Amino acid sequence: METPVWQLKKQMCEIGRRIWHRGYCAGNEGNHTVRISDDRVLCTPTGISKGFLSPEDICLVDLDGQQVEPNLKGRKRTSEVLLHVAIYKARDDVRAVVHSHPPHATSFAIANIPLPEGIHPEAEVFLGRVPIAKFAMPSTQALPESIVELIGPETNTVLMGNHGTVSFSRDLEDTYYKLEILDNYCRILLLCQQLGKANVLDRDQISDLLEVKKKFGFTDERLACAPEGCVGEQNQEFFASFDVRPATASCSCNGGPVETNQAAADPMAPDDGQYQALVAAITDQIMERM
Repeated sequence: METPVWQLKKQMCEIGRRIWHRGYCAGNEGNHTVRISDDRVLCTPTGISKGFLSPEDICLVDLDGQQVEPNLKGRKRTSEVLLHVAIYKARDDVRAVVHSHPPHATSFAIANIPLPEGIHPEAEVFLGRVPIAKFAMPSTQALPESIVELIGPETNTVLMGNHGTVSFSRDLEDTYYKLEILDNYCRILLLCQQLGKANVLDRDQISDLLEVKKKFGFTDERLACAPEGCVGEQNQEFFASFDVRPATASCSCNGGPVETNQAAADPMAPDDGQYQALVAAITDQIMERM
């Protein structure tokens, strides 16, 4: 039984409040949509905070992104609706899309660092591989074109270069969960970076995890190649960023240990002997003045 349109509008307002309370969008940023038929989509309006939506604010558009009926409050549809309808056209199974600017995930999109794989079970099961799109001008056709070319049959999330994120799934609630899991995973990764270390699952563990994912009903094309090490091929960029930390960072990527160290990366950094001599000289100067 299909959910009534008025109930979907109320749900869109509730999801907007969650997005706003979690700090995924500031000001009037972000937008989300729900597909209600083959050629009709409910979408959030432009120029309003997602934390203060009412059902009367929600707009109705067709799959060309054109507003098809007057809004009860005179609201205009979001200017990013072209991105949403392009995703609906590319994937018949998608019924909801959320575009947002979650800070931790957006930092990866701005840094153009692919999300590492084989680290956190929830990220592997519910997100899978997350591609990064090149920057494209917002509110233009270039934006959906940059995203759609990266969407495969299992993709549910894309990082938008220098912009934000877009998630999509079978309904609005599940789409929001994708957004929440994404930003939480990115936050964990950044905290690991501060610690200077993150362990990567080995090939057997990754294969077993993807088998569990399959039992949950989620297909993942990486399952076939996981024993050969395809999961984590893009991890090195993330671990290379650990070089800015003073502690050694280790990455057991696909069973092969890799270590990075700030001192080793910086030819100007003093070795241990030089450092000890420097400390001794400073200490002697202090003692002479006492």
